[in-house]
Amino acid sequence: MKSTLRIAFSAALMLGGSQFAFGADQIRILAPTWLGFAPVHIAGDLGCFTGKDLDVSIKFEDDLTNVMAAMARGDIELQMRSVGEYQGRPRDASTPGIIIGTIDESVGGDGVITDDRIKSVADLKGKVVAAEPNIPSRLLLQMELKQAGLTLDDLQIKDIATADTGAVFVDDSIAAIATYEPFMSQALKASGRPGARMLVSSKDHRGLIIDAIIARNDDFQANPDKYARFLGCIYEAVDFIRAEPEKFAEMASKHFGLSPTEVSEIVTSSLSYTTLSESLAYMGKAGEKGTLHTIFDTVMDLNLANGAADNKLVAADQIDNSAINELPRK
Repeated sequence: MKSTLRIAFSAALMLGGSQFAFGADQIRILAPTWLGFAPVHIAGDLGCFTGKDLDVSIKFEDDLTNVMAAMARGDIELQMRSVGEYQGRPRDASTPGIIIGTIDESVGGDGVITDDRIKSVADLKGKVVAAEPNIPSRLLLQMELKQAGLTLDDLQIKDIATADTGAVFVDDSIAAIATYEPFMSQALKASGRPGARMLVSSKDHRGLIIDAIIARNDDFQANPDKYARFLGCIYEAVDFIRAEPEKFAEMASKHFGLSPTEVSEIVTSSLSYTTLSESLAYMGKAGEKGTLHTIFDTVMDLNLANGAADNKLVAADQIDNSAINELPRK
């Protein structure tokens, strides 16, 4: 799912979005600029947070180190990002943050774009490939390279901010860019490069890129019911999104500086919001492991191999499924 925020969406840059009720329990959130996190905005617009005595505010911040620092200082109670990014350096076992739920899966929203000079991933050997450090599309690229008998060390990696994808893609000395939506589609549409196209996307590796809801440990332990109420609102919003996709697109467009059509196109082609039942399957029953534990370990090994993480984390210590299992099943 995201880098120092330099984005063309002026409306998004101004986002604050507090759903305040006097005496309500506070949850301050930092999250990347990614439509996968739209259920938070929708839950607020629907009045769910105020109805459950929650004061929820969310701001965009793509830089992981800034978010980790904010959580360590106690400036925020919650963040959201992919499991792979969550594991990234400088996180170790003592770093604040515990996964308490899932919110979406990338099914095409992360990928690698190139042009007709590159016929396969193997053709990238020795070439310059641009990517922001520690984003999900690097994992996709690594998996594809492995199948071709290569590693990231066989490429010349150029670090960029994902928001600069379009500007960087103009430079044809860059053979490919690992990126994500909406910057990926925007770069392809605006490009004059012959045969500009997607080389690989998360659609080719389903189940690898899962976005998680991550709470600050001390606040979660002190106020588990607050987070159960928050999760309840998220999955109510997901149900609304699935039932009313056109209304959702209209509502979400105001938060992300996109048109309703753009929201619909990106969501349809790029991601799948996780319902309560799907998130429960990922998280597992109380006291048991779910499928997310296996995904966590798989991604952990990839992150350690490509140098995106320094410390091996144990899934059972980083995932807490107690709050989500308090929610009533439909």
